[in-house]
Amino acid sequence: MISVDNLDKKSDSEIVGLVLADQENFSHIVKRYKTKIFAYIRRISNFSEEEAEDVLQNIFIKVYQNINDFDSDLKFSSWIYRIAHNEVIDNFRKNKARPQTSSFEIDDDRIMILADEFNIEKEIDRGKTKEVIGDAMNKLDIKFKDILVLKFFEEKDYNEISDIIKKPKGTVASRISKAKEELKKALNEERHKII
Repeated sequence: MISVDNLDKKSDSEIVGLVLADQENFSHIVKRYKTKIFAYIRRISNFSEEEAEDVLQNIFIKVYQNINDFDSDLKFSSWIYRIAHNEVIDNFRKNKARPQTSSFEIDDDRIMILADEFNIEKEIDRGKTKEVIGDAMNKLDIKFKDILVLKFFEEKDYNEISDIIKKPKGTVASRISKAKEELKKALNEERHKII
């Protein structure tokens, strides 16, 4: 097993190679992706922290079980996000009847990206921007919320998003455009509540 000190120096593909050689190295994949995937789960699902932890555990079980099938022509990050995407969507469908109580998780630096993109900070007190964006994101259909999270919060490019959601790049572009329209509508509704 490689030491944690060398982990940051290894690429994803090198770590995958080490895992394939010795499954005890799998913990390094978990360490590298646990926080990122957990944030992704919370952003697109609104699952409680406990539910998100359960989903995260299932994702890593699936990654572990399927690591031998990883296609090295893909980016590992796209592959693991694809598994996470599928697991969240499956759980979302199962739990759709239950009310979701948690709020959209958003980092302060990401708020500014969306605030600039949608020109909302000029109209809304900076302290309310996070709440307005979170509430607007929570109103979106999962397919629009997911694509915006991947683009603006996970900072995935069109190729990666295409690999994650298994749609052609043209579909990714049109879905991002439609998602932006839907978010603008939701933001306008939220703005009117505050202004």
